[in-house]
Amino acid sequence: MNLIRLAWKNLTFKPLSALLSILLFALSIGLISLLLSLRKQADEQFDANLAGINLVVGAKGSPLELTLNSMYHVGYATGNIKLGQVKAFFNPKHPIVADAVPLSVGDSYKGYRIVGTQPEILDWYGAGIDRGARWQHDFEAVIGEEVARVNGLGLGDKFRSNHGIIDEGEEGNIEHDDDFTVVGILAPSGTVMDQLVLTTNQTYWHSHDDHADSTAPAAAPEAGHEDHDHGPGPGEHDHAGHDHAAHEHNHTEDHAPKSLLDEDPEKEITSLLVKYRNPSSFQALSFPRNINENTDLLAANPAYEISEVRRRFDSGQQILGILVLAITIVSALSIFIALFSSLRERRYELALMRTMGAGRGKLFVLIILEGLMVAVIGYVLGIMLSHGILAVLASNVQDDFRYTLSATRFLTAEYLLLAAALFIGFLAAVLPAWQAARTDIAETLTR
Repeated sequence: MNLIRLAWKNLTFKPLSALLSILLFALSIGLISLLLSLRKQADEQFDANLAGINLVVGAKGSPLELTLNSMYHVGYATGNIKLGQVKAFFNPKHPIVADAVPLSVGDSYKGYRIVGTQPEILDWYGAGIDRGARWQHDFEAVIGEEVARVNGLGLGDKFRSNHGIIDEGEEGNIEHDDDFTVVGILAPSGTVMDQLVLTTNQTYWHSHDDHADSTAPAAAPEAGHEDHDHGPGPGEHDHAGHDHAAHEHNHTEDHAPKSLLDEDPEKEITSLLVKYRNPSSFQALSFPRNINENTDLLAANPAYEISEVRRRFDSGQQILGILVLAITIVSALSIFIALFSSLRERRYELALMRTMGAGRGKLFVLIILEGLMVAVIGYVLGIMLSHGILAVLASNVQDDFRYTLSATRFLTAEYLLLAAALFIGFLAAVLPAWQAARTDIAETLTR
């Protein structure tokens, strides 16, 4: 009988004791793997969605909420700002601002957010067109890869938007009357662009002119959201000075929307994404403070705000890390105790093996193999546990935040974790193996 088979027989001789050691070891490996995967994928998504953006400008409120809503499309807008307040940012001769992209947010399609913006935002996020072309005209839409895949949309398909950031079928879900046409589908980019529907800012104003007395994109109810009167009264026109039939004719004409510099300064957008000419210059460093102190706008530094989120995440991870360390120590002790206590019952068996020609080294290897078997089985179960939990989390994160976590992705660190698991199994078995190798044949058989 070879040593591996004999080691397995020894483990299964007392299955409950071996099972306890394996489960404790699997729990520690699973938690370590889960923390590594969550940290890696969260960091990648945070970094990818920063997109080199230096500043987010919006309505007064929480800078973190402004950053998360404008760049990660989580939560609600802090409010709206007038176009006239930020027109200076679009000036190509601005001494600090190299480029600025406006965002109009507040509507959705089956839970996926519709964003009124300009096509250059795709270059910022490194998102390319897989099929079709970029949007140029009002009510043309470019959709993310996930939006197309989940909803079965293709080029030329039409759909209608819903007022507010709500899922399809929710109570109070109000559908706009205008049809969007899919003109482009994005290639997967691993950024928030995968989960967005992109169109022009003017499309937002047209949609809300039809349904509201305000031209503003929808903001969060908590942030002072204005109630919209959906549709003008009988015989009335909306504040844009045209009825729905006239609007239908307007947005189907083949012409590009006007430049935002030529638009009415009273029009509203949700926020503005800004890139600096020289981020390290003194003027750029003091620019957000000047905006916050001297205007009615809020300027948020996305890198700083996301670093705060990471700091909070790290604090929770450290607490979990301490728990994982404690479980790992207990699991190693469990392996040690199980192997050491079994030696008392197996002394006669080990002595017989010695009389049959097994040397001290063979007995040492036998016990080491038992410790390594526990480690390997615990590692496999732990990795399965980790990725099972990750699959459940991925589903919840997908439903709540439209963010993607992959349960099938394996990190390099997880393979290194196998080496660590084998080392712990070896370490826990060394002392029992040494004791087994020192078994005195004559004394044991005499007893």
